[in-house]
Amino acid sequence: MSVAPATPAEPETRGAHIALTNLTVRRGEAAVLSGINLTVEPGELVVVIGPSGSGKSTLLSAIAGLVPTSAGRVEIDGKDVARLPRHEVARRIGYCFQGLGLFPHMTVAQNVGITLELLGWHPARSAARVDALLDAVALDPKSHRERMPDQLSGGQAQRVAVARALAAEPPLLLLDEPFGALDPETRARLQDELLSLHRRIGVTTLLVSHDLGEALLLGGRLLVLIDGKVAQLGTPAEVVANPASDAVRALLAPALERASSVAALRSP
Repeated sequence: MSVAPATPAEPETRGAHIALTNLTVRRGEAAVLSGINLTVEPGELVVVIGPSGSGKSTLLSAIAGLVPTSAGRVEIDGKDVARLPRHEVARRIGYCFQGLGLFPHMTVAQNVGITLELLGWHPARSAARVDALLDAVALDPKSHRERMPDQLSGGQAQRVAVARALAAEPPLLLLDEPFGALDPETRARLQDELLSLHRRIGVTTLLVSHDLGEALLLGGRLLVLIDGKVAQLGTPAEVVANPASDAVRALLAPALERASSVAALRSP
């Protein structure tokens, strides 16, 4: 079930252009990310994969301006994120990050609609959008919109967080394991919703996933991070057919065992 567009009478959203130049993030003496160079074109959907501790979550946080960079530059549509006011970055990005949960003092409806309120939407329009999103993530608006976060299960809270990220159909979505706590049916439903949104408005999306099947299904390109560095970047078919190193091959081994053939993978 797809959600009605947030602004059906307005021009289609154009996805953001992302450029990372020599991006480095250190914690003490250790480099969590080291010399990352990446360009993401408007409307691309890039899935970030890698072993635990490879810097996947830090990469998204750095793009959102939530962690300080030690070197390099992050640009969204040619603007240096480090120089943008926090509220302007928030207007450009919808994000669903691990550890950045729902606002505990706000209801479900207020959490989902917070960005719409900041953007000055009429309350009636915002309420309709919130209800449509809750319905899309399989939460009955009538029984959930006035609940508080501490009245939700972990999976329900995750669904609300995904709805909040999608609310204003921003030009850039940053999603860190957005479907990890969901049951298979809801997970598949939200994957379909993300692909529908992506096709309809061309929102640029970076999604971190530990599920290789999900990565192969959703990714227009795969970004493989190992030890804080780009180990490989390419379409799912390219990466699976020609792993750039033994480390990449080992990471992909479970997916290779399940895949019947590389030809079955989605082509660009």
